[in-house]
Amino acid sequence: MDIGDQLHYIIEKIKIIRIRKGVSQMELSLRSNLSQSFIANLEKGKKQPSVLTLLKIADALEVSPQDFFPEIIKPPKKEQIKEKIHKLLDLL
Repeated sequence: MDIGDQLHYIIEKIKIIRIRKGVSQMELSLRSNLSQSFIANLEKGKKQPSVLTLLKIADALEVSPQDFFPEIIKPPKKEQIKEKIHKLLDLL
């Protein structure tokens, strides 16, 4: 996932959370102290959020800023793989 895709994901996630919580763009703007036009342009992909903006929006939506980011799947460690292999072999 490149940077553009990540940014698109974050913006879509903000919009999805806002809608699920039943919060209008105007209400989000009031809660976050950001203009309604900024929120609208953000959701249209015309604006990019700063870290401070993400923190304000997360606080206004009562979620963790982490909720806006895609989950990163870490590859298993060698020991975990070995353990799983041994468990599978024990089943045979």
